[in-house]
Amino acid sequence: MQHASQPAFAESDIRQPALFIGHGSPLNAIEDNPFSRTWKAEGQALPRPQAILCISAHWETIGTQVTASPQPRTIHDFYGFPPALYQLAYPAPGVPDLARRVAEMLAGEGMACGIDPARGLDHGAWVPLILAWPEHDIPVLQLSEQSPPGPAYNL
Repeated sequence: MQHASQPAFAESDIRQPALFIGHGSPLNAIEDNPFSRTWKAEGQALPRPQAILCISAHWETIGTQVTASPQPRTIHDFYGFPPALYQLAYPAPGVPDLARRVAEMLAGEGMACGIDPARGLDHGAWVPLILAWPEHDIPVLQLSEQSPPGPAYNL
């Protein structure tokens, strides 16, 4: 069921570029440096996406998973940083219907994918996003990574 505030996603939608963004230090979210300035500039330069699917090395699972929370929580999965960093939140909406579609598409390619309705967004996802799209109004999903099969599997 789609809510009025959630965008519809059609097969005919224009594809956005896939980006590799290494988040670096979580401090990039609160510091003014070349990383943070670049992410801000990219967010302004790119066409506005209808949704964002992130793959972060900070979420490894046995068997691929996709987040399906309607409101994913911000996960502060780091320690020993200034208090200001722990006060940041990236309350972007999730889209459970899109998560199911992602899982179905992966299954169609022979890759089983589970749906995790409780997982939030780890700092590998939200640190770049809080700079590129600070309004946090674009739906965000996260896909887990599989380390045992290796990089080719994840690609």
